[in-house]
Amino acid sequence: MASISRNLRRSLAPDRLRRLLLLSQHPREYVTAECHRPVVLHKRGPDILHDPWFNRGTAFSMTERDRLGLRGLLPPNVVSSQQQIDRFMLDLKRLQRYAKDGPSDTYPLAKWRILNRLHDRNETMYYKVLIDNIEEYAPIVYTPTVGLVCQNYSGLFRRPRGMYFSAEDRGEMMSMVYNWPADQVDMIVVTDGSRILGLGDLGVHGIGIAIGKLDLYVAAAGINPQRVLPVMIDVGTNNEKLLKDPLYLGLQEHRLEGDEYVSVIDEFMEAVFTRWPNVIVQFEDFQSKWAFRLLQRYRKTYRMFNDDVQGTAGVAIAGLLGAVRAQGRPMIDFPKQRIVVAGAGSAGIGVVNAASRTMARMLGNNEVAFESARSQFWIVDALGLITEDREDIDPDARPFARRKSELGHQGLSEGASLVEVVKKVKPDVILGLSAVGGLFSEEVLEALKDSSSSRPAIFAMSNPTKNAECTPGEAFSILGEKVIFASGSPFHDVDLGDGKIGHSNQGNNMYLFPGIGLGTLLSGARVISDGMLQAAAERLASYMKEEEVLEGIIYPPISRIRDITKEVAAAVVREAVAEDLAEGYRDMDAHELARLSEEETIEYVKTNMWSPVYPTIIYKKD
Repeated sequence: MASISRNLRRSLAPDRLRRLLLLSQHPREYVTAECHRPVVLHKRGPDILHDPWFNRGTAFSMTERDRLGLRGLLPPNVVSSQQQIDRFMLDLKRLQRYAKDGPSDTYPLAKWRILNRLHDRNETMYYKVLIDNIEEYAPIVYTPTVGLVCQNYSGLFRRPRGMYFSAEDRGEMMSMVYNWPADQVDMIVVTDGSRILGLGDLGVHGIGIAIGKLDLYVAAAGINPQRVLPVMIDVGTNNEKLLKDPLYLGLQEHRLEGDEYVSVIDEFMEAVFTRWPNVIVQFEDFQSKWAFRLLQRYRKTYRMFNDDVQGTAGVAIAGLLGAVRAQGRPMIDFPKQRIVVAGAGSAGIGVVNAASRTMARMLGNNEVAFESARSQFWIVDALGLITEDREDIDPDARPFARRKSELGHQGLSEGASLVEVVKKVKPDVILGLSAVGGLFSEEVLEALKDSSSSRPAIFAMSNPTKNAECTPGEAFSILGEKVIFASGSPFHDVDLGDGKIGHSNQGNNMYLFPGIGLGTLLSGARVISDGMLQAAAERLASYMKEEEVLEGIIYPPISRIRDITKEVAAAVVREAVAEDLAEGYRDMDAHELARLSEEETIEYVKTNMWSPVYPTIIYKKD
């Protein structure tokens, strides 16, 4: 990662930070807290109460009720926002016990339904509840519960949220984007529903993952909820069950392929960037064959990234670097790690590509360094170990196929099983991105006992929970207290007895993607570079204190997510400046960004994070 030069890091004056902190009344937008900007509306009365962006229900003061034509439309008692939340939480705790909609409805899904109703009524209050209870509700609005939501979305659909572009809309998308009411959109999460988590092709139901991701952009990164847009691109589905389901809400035809498919995505990208030139688009849960191709097609032209490829890779790298620290070694020893990867999809190959680049950078960033880094990975897919003897090898996996010259002394061959590979390689890390629940069987875990590391690491990263390659209970029961465990879905820590705890780390993408998006937005970067992604991963890796890491805690608690995101976003901003990609945001131009110190950059990010505070509403006639 390029470092910011000394002259760029020099502050304007000794009191620059103090001025940033004190000038909250200054007319320049970048020093006005994002949540305190007044809102001008062209609506009054019931129209406001029915608009979740601006409705605050019984919290409207009598002055506001008179100004906005609300007197008599609400009960007379004015309550505070905290009283509203207390009342909602009391109802939530009571209702979630009785809100199950039949035997197939789980309690987490019931919680999602109750929260979704609040989202439909009052967005500010919804995000206040989510932020204040992020550890409890992140698994509800995001993985793993969002997987259940997507599987049942047609039945859960009550109120439209986001936009739907379909294959039948070809030629109309440029005009369609103007149907969205917001003149400014900062963040779009888009999916085609082809590979939702580890659940496969869910078609139009995939909109649930885009909605969940943007909830976290608001909660973690403070992106203004009025400037986010979840998008579903419906190009059909190959899920036969959905094709035959009379209640399915999407196109009931098989997926477009080839040039027809690409033309739909091209038209969508041109349309959204025409209306919102500074928007950031996150691609989410596209099947592997399109994930890499679309990323390479657009990343040098548009402000976009693919979370499955790049976000997952960044979180995994942060965890891998943390595992090196947990082994009592410096992070510079990362290139010595022997890593067996189970899974060769977009997430698996994305992690391997990013991790090998990190290793190579540490080794000098030359051809020899890249070759050395490549040799540290063994990739196993459904057909076994990938070697150069594999026929029809995926082009994305080809650089990491094991060479014939390497296989002889390792005692391995094309198609070797995961157990065989672990036994022969004796890896420091086994990394699961296979979407195959239980893949790290007892036999695999037993084989890891012979690891060359005294503290091997297990990353069971597949989502949702049922697809995790193993549980922490299984890992600690077989390998004992020294193992480092991380997963993609949340698990409880394991009581090992004698006062010892086996820590279950959740390597959740939410540690990175909100900060990547926010940092890109606030830097005004033209594109999202590898260096910006690397800066985000390295900041996450260094976030944990040394004593925490040595206990086996390599990821921070979700309760710190706002602070983590602020730090990650600041790192992204500084890297964008260093690479001369930054163009500035609002009144903070690129030149001024370059003159901010590290501490000032963090304060700049914090000031531009939205918080769920009811804004001043001003009525103005059209």
